Amino acid sequence: MLEIPVIRWGKEYQSMSKTDVVHFETGETLAQVNEANGGLIKMDMRKAKKAREVLRQFSIQELVDKCAAAAELFEHATLPLGNGEQTPEDFCMLQSATTGLPEHMCKFNMTKNAFVMKNMGSILDALTRGLPYEILSNGYGMEDRGVMVSYQANCDASGWVLPSNSPGVHTLWLPVIPLQIGLVLKPGKSEPWTPYRVYEAMAQAGIPREAFCLYPGAGDSGAELGGAVLECCERSVIFGGQATVEKYEGNPRISAHGPGFSKIILGDDVVDDWEKYLDLMVDSVYLNSGRSCISASGVWASRHTKEIADAMAQRLGPIAPLPMNDPHAGLAAFTMAGAAKAMNGQIDDGCDSGAVTEVTAKYRDGDRLVERERCDFLRPTVLHVSDPDDPMANTEFMFPFCSVVECPQDQMIKKIGYTLVGTCLTNDEAFKRQLLDATNIDRLNIGEVKTLQLNWLQPHEGNIIDFLYRARAFQNSPPPAH
Repeated sequence: MLEIPVIRWGKEYQSMSKTDVVHFETGETLAQVNEANGGLIKMDMRKAKKAREVLRQFSIQELVDKCAAAAELFEHATLPLGNGEQTPEDFCMLQSATTGLPEHMCKFNMTKNAFVMKNMGSILDALTRGLPYEILSNGYGMEDRGVMVSYQANCDASGWVLPSNSPGVHTLWLPVIPLQIGLVLKPGKSEPWTPYRVYEAMAQAGIPREAFCLYPGAGDSGAELGGAVLECCERSVIFGGQATVEKYEGNPRISAHGPGFSKIILGDDVVDDWEKYLDLMVDSVYLNSGRSCISASGVWASRHTKEIADAMAQRLGPIAPLPMNDPHAGLAAFTMAGAAKAMNGQIDDGCDSGAVTEVTAKYRDGDRLVERERCDFLRPTVLHVSDPDDPMANTEFMFPFCSVVECPQDQMIKKIGYTLVGTCLTNDEAFKRQLLDATNIDRLNIGEVKTLQLNWLQPHEGNIIDFLYRARAFQNSPPPAH
């Protein structure tokens, strides 16, 4: 039996409490995970300073180079995992078997994580806006323009409470180690695979194990662990629903990532040619099984919305679940009992509104909810919403779901609400300016860019540098006379 230990600053720890990680379809136990507890974390965080010290034995450039070496190992090597080992093929199979994500999507996310590690130098250059590495390492230094600047790390180790639903979120914490800051990871209960494989790949590439803590746990212990990470780390990131975001809003120590409510907006000047953008709209909703916060959950236009919804429904409605090892599988399974049924009920309730029509039903041979013995699926759903104030106009679910919303262009920016990624199709310069000024749109695409097409040389969901470091004034000589 594969047994996965707790990692306490690079040291393996066997716990009295263990939990099984099971195959979501068969119930087969795939591994046993040693569970940490909150007291263990509080004890270990007293030594967090050593994580930063051991990383500062290397320059940032040296750590960047080691990340590139780790990328090759992560993507291609057979690596140790607990009391066993794991090939890349094993990794994708196990991740699929516990998260419900089709194997080819797991392979894609694996490649994406490796890409970030391979290109860490370029990504840090973008995140720091070209700041010389020495300024972050030393805490101060002279910019090319001849101005002294100072950046101070806000923490010795950064905590991350990770989800199980989408392995793609790991790209966000990968830059922490080359920034000479330790990592404290609480893996998702169904997805310990990526954190442990990255940890082992980085260690094999020469990055000190003492810079890492991994605290797995599930159920009540998982909530306790997440709370302890957030309490003990000076800077932490957590992923969750809207309630999680609201709970930590305004707390400078915690960055909460929730639903994206990402959208596609068609300007009045191009909406008559909406068919030209059909592939872009469908792919933005459907790829990665709609599980990403950057998957589009809304298409907004002032007219032709019924035709747009119908065309999208014709493409998405017939899609049905396939086996996880099928290269054409496009739908992820819901492995948490009752989750899909609850979402299905919320959608049915929303469709009781006179402003809402489900368009996919007539193109689907069967129900939206597909119930299996140990898992469930939700088939793609496209709604037409005639009232932008209806709750279903701005709703997000973890499967290919989209509301096509009819709204006058002059009301769109106000009505769309918070939008993580907004792909805006327009050539209207005045509308472009309004979009550029819209503070409720985080990541803005103007032009034919799918919401899922991220340029990793641009910060996603805020800049980790701004979160982990603070700029401050610094002088080591008197200023020029003035």
